[in-house]
Amino acid sequence: MSQSNKTVWRSVAALTAVALSFFAFVGVAVAQDPPKNLKQVGDHWTAWDPPLDLPSDADIHIIESGDNLWDLAERFLSSPYLWPQIWERNSYILDAHWIYPGDPLVLGIQVEPQDVLEMTAAEEPLFDEIDAGFRYADPYGRIQQLGSGDDIYCSGYIGEPGETFSVHIENSESDFLGPRMRSTSAADVGSYGIVSGLKYNLAVGDIVYLDSGSEAGLAPGDIFTAIKPGELVRDPDTDGVAGQLYNYQGRVRVLSVQAGSAIAEVSYSCEQMIVGVGLEAFVREPIPTERRSPTRPVNYPAEKESLAGAARVLHAKDGILSIGQDHVVFIDLPSADAIPGDIFTVYRVSDDSRYPVVIGEIAILSVHPRSAVAKVLESRYPVYIGDVLAAK
Repeated sequence: MSQSNKTVWRSVAALTAVALSFFAFVGVAVAQDPPKNLKQVGDHWTAWDPPLDLPSDADIHIIESGDNLWDLAERFLSSPYLWPQIWERNSYILDAHWIYPGDPLVLGIQVEPQDVLEMTAAEEPLFDEIDAGFRYADPYGRIQQLGSGDDIYCSGYIGEPGETFSVHIENSESDFLGPRMRSTSAADVGSYGIVSGLKYNLAVGDIVYLDSGSEAGLAPGDIFTAIKPGELVRDPDTDGVAGQLYNYQGRVRVLSVQAGSAIAEVSYSCEQMIVGVGLEAFVREPIPTERRSPTRPVNYPAEKESLAGAARVLHAKDGILSIGQDHVVFIDLPSADAIPGDIFTVYRVSDDSRYPVVIGEIAILSVHPRSAVAKVLESRYPVYIGDVLAAK
C-alpha cells in the first residue's frame, strides 16, 4: 500500500472537548461524529464498556494515544486490511472509528495472511476460496462483507485516456488450429481463404501467447489481469472527459517463458477475453467488511453547501443507467481520499430545493489513482450518474 493511501488512515485529534482529545480516529477520510456520554473507567475516559476481567494468558495491547486499528493490524497481523479481526475480538467497541487510550485490545489472533497472498500459481484457488481467507465471522451478525470477489476483480477502473500496457495477449492457440483451405477450382468448392482461427472470444482453459517474456521479467507462475480499454467517461456536470473506462476481463497465468514471449492459460474469465488486451500484474485485494448501521435518516440530510465539490457517481458497470442495490459503480474519488470499507451516503442535489434527497448508500470496494470502485448497499430510489456522495 502506498504511503498516500496509508495516510488516509492516520489518527487525527478530535478537539471538541478536553475529554475527546484522546480519541484516535480510524478508517475513513472524513471524520465522523464522536460518541457522546463519556465515562471514566479506571484511570481513563472512554465511551465504551471495556472488559474488566481478562484472561491472564490473553495477548493484550493497551491502546495508546495515536493508535488506530489500521496501524495496529499492520503491526500485529502483518496486514492493515485485517483490522476487522481485531475489532471482532473486541466487540465492546461499538464504532471502530473511535478507540480510547487506556482501553484494552485482545489480540490473540493467529493469522498468516502471507499464506494467501504468496500462494503459488499452481495452488491458485477459485475466487471463492481466495475470498474465504479474508472473511471475518461475527457471532452477533454485525460484521458483514460489503461485496464479493467478482465485484472487485471483474470491475475495472476509470483512468487516464490512452493508457498503455507493457504486456499483451498477442494471439491464442486457437488462432493456429484452423485448416488452410485453398481451392483449386472455385466452381467446385467455392472460394475459400485462410481460416484465421477457431475462436474469437477466449475463456477459462484457453492457451494464449504473450508478447513479452523473460527479458521483460516474466516468469512461470506469474498471474496477470486482462484489461480492455473501454469508452470515454464524461463529467456529468461539464460533459468534458473525466477519464477512460478500463474493464477487467479476467486473468491469465504464465505457464512457460522464452526471451521475448510467453505461453499462458486463461485461468479466470469475467467476460469473454479477446486477443490484443493489455495485461497488468494481478493484485489480490481482501473484501472490505464493516458493521453495518442504518442508512442516513431522510429527515436529517447533509447540508447542501457541504456537498459542493463532493465526489460523484461517474459510471456504472455494464453501462447501467438506472442503478440500484448490488450494482457496482465508479466514482471520482482517488485513492488519496478513500480506502476500501468507507461507506458513503448518496444524495441528489437540486437547484430548486434547499434539502438534498437521501438516495441510498454505497461502500468503497477498491481504490485506484484516479477513481474508486463501489457497490450500492441500499437504494431508496434509483441512483443516477452525477449523484453526489458524503461520508457516512
